[in-house]
Amino acid sequence: MGYTREFPCIIVYHLFGYVVDGTKSLVPLNPEMLKAIEIDNGLTLVPRIKLNLTVFPSTPLTLSNPIDEWNLKNALINFLHSTHSLSLPDDHLQIKRHKNLKKRKRDDPVAYATLRIWDLTFLQNDTLQWRTRLAESINNIELNLEGVRFRLVASVPVSDDFERMKKDWQEFYAFQSRVSREPDTIVLRGVPSRWFAEPRVSSKPSMLVTHTIFSTFGKIRNLNVAEDDDLGKDANEDKEDLVSGLYCKIVVQFERYRDFHDALKVLCGRSLQKEGSRLKVDYEVSWDKDGFFRNSRNQTREKNNMVSTMAAEHHRSEAPRRHTYNSHHSPDNVRPRRFKE
Repeated sequence: MGYTREFPCIIVYHLFGYVVDGTKSLVPLNPEMLKAIEIDNGLTLVPRIKLNLTVFPSTPLTLSNPIDEWNLKNALINFLHSTHSLSLPDDHLQIKRHKNLKKRKRDDPVAYATLRIWDLTFLQNDTLQWRTRLAESINNIELNLEGVRFRLVASVPVSDDFERMKKDWQEFYAFQSRVSREPDTIVLRGVPSRWFAEPRVSSKPSMLVTHTIFSTFGKIRNLNVAEDDDLGKDANEDKEDLVSGLYCKIVVQFERYRDFHDALKVLCGRSLQKEGSRLKVDYEVSWDKDGFFRNSRNQTREKNNMVSTMAAEHHRSEAPRRHTYNSHHSPDNVRPRRFKE
């Protein structure tokens, strides 16, 4: 078991809020990226670095046996320790094998992994640059597990990459003819419903509680909260692992672009933690390019128009029927009754 690429060891020394990098220069730390942020309702946004890892066979092949998760985890942890001086607990690296090898195609991955680094006190000046270098150093390395070589592909999750999302919306609105040329709506998925519920009232997310929490970031124009039972169905998640109503989806529209911008930047690269709980929950955060509230209003308007149209058509269809009924019994058309004398 081992890896085929060698990287120089990165050693960082702290000195009164500065770090000494490989060039012997003093570089100030970026405190904002390392700070946990308390919002409301006992919730804290905890900083972390997260990478998604995909494991492929180095050459296309059909595996008869599933990959050994324990060997893969040990190989990755040893690699990170020797190349980056990272000492990670086992639970910071989660591995999930391909569910069904018989249905796996030759070019498909055999496993997926998620790497999380919670202790960021060792970092150099720019957290984002260090994360990028870490991903680049892991990307395309080869691991030899019991004589079989596997290749790793490392990537930063889209919901953790604020600059990438900002570039996406700038390109998106550059070709739009709408009056509004800036986004204002955040979509948050995969947060525990009970953390946004009213205590001792319900386990379902509360609009009032959610509004209070997100008002921390700025004035809210529109808000929608709903159960998120579809979470993970498009990803590599087991549907049977998802419990209905466990997670919720939050769509929040801000009055100002600046509040939207700053809120999204804070939400990127962090996990959610509840006071009194050791659990840290990852979520998916993105900006709304589909016009959620605009489409909701249009759908409501269309529904109201449809109801009005149906009512009008019903009235028109009933009117001739009433007219025919009345004319049928009008005095001119009534046949005289014959009474038996």
